[in-house]
Amino acid sequence: MENNKTIKILAIETSCDETAAAVLSVQSPSLLREGGSRSDTEGLEFPKIRTLSSVIKSQIELHKKMGGVVPEAAARAHVKYIRPVVEKAIDNSKLIIDDMDYIAVTAGPGLLPSLLVGVEFAKALSYALNIPLIPVNHMLGHLYSPFAASPPLTIRGGRGVIFPMISLIVSGGHTMIVLMKDIKNYRVLGQTVDDAAGEAFDKVAKMIGLPYPGGPEIAMLAQTGNSNAFTFPRAMLNSDDFMFSFSGLKTAVLYQLRKDESRLTDDAYRADIAASFQQAVVDVLVEKTMRAAGKHMPKSIVLAGGVAANLHLRKSLIEAGDHRGIPVHAPELQYALDNAAMISVAGYYRALRGISVDPLTLQVNPSLDIGQI
Repeated sequence: MENNKTIKILAIETSCDETAAAVLSVQSPSLLREGGSRSDTEGLEFPKIRTLSSVIKSQIELHKKMGGVVPEAAARAHVKYIRPVVEKAIDNSKLIIDDMDYIAVTAGPGLLPSLLVGVEFAKALSYALNIPLIPVNHMLGHLYSPFAASPPLTIRGGRGVIFPMISLIVSGGHTMIVLMKDIKNYRVLGQTVDDAAGEAFDKVAKMIGLPYPGGPEIAMLAQTGNSNAFTFPRAMLNSDDFMFSFSGLKTAVLYQLRKDESRLTDDAYRADIAASFQQAVVDVLVEKTMRAAGKHMPKSIVLAGGVAANLHLRKSLIEAGDHRGIPVHAPELQYALDNAAMISVAGYYRALRGISVDPLTLQVNPSLDIGQI
């Protein structure tokens, strides 16, 4: 990739139940030296990123009727919407498909039928138009999601990220803490051993009769509840690592509901359950993140992933960071949930490394690890 060239990237994301496409313009590269000495940003290539368009077609109403995401139904919806979503993203960018220097696509992890739709569509475009194809890990997209805004990370006073950085990624399928030494180098410090936090939110929401998606419903109901009404477990809170476990918490909520089955129609009771459950999740996420910060001494902390939209989690993490003198950033809400803009940013950094694949050979991997591709 040539220095000081404007790169245009079309990105496609279909890992679960959102059909998304985005177009990114990157003026590459320029060196970021904001907020510290040269040693803070040694060798850091930080480009001028502009998200020209980001289009998301949600399937929430479809899956709400089914009580959760049905993979086959999600795939059929992706097939229906993939072309118009991609065309709209390109039109909104004021560019044409021939202007694209790269096509980036989520190759995993996610639902196999959903991933296949996006990958096969991207492969066809890449092959037909001879545009280099870049496979992107969905979790890497979340890791880079705060950089999809332009200028990046402006939520708190316009300050840029200072490396090293701790990233807490919390989504429906994953919960992990990642250490980023700089914009290109990262290492997973810990992750969930069973259910992800977002998955626990959805399952508990279903237990107390809330519609899909459960995370926003739990957060809304919790606003009127007492977070100290029930003492739910904080699994692995005191372990010497940065691993998470939420299956036991989910089971504890189930047992409490069975014990008080007659109260399930009581709105105040359900609100207390929601608030107490949410507090248990937030306590573990914040404590583990701050413990990782204490060990690795980051210059900043980032919250990413779909559960980053939870305002109580955002507020709690920011307050904990302020207490320790560490700035906490979170992506704008539009970049917290699954989207293609974050895939385009991750794709750009893979393009910097000269990574592209033969469109005839790319395969999806629903269990892809963040360290892969």
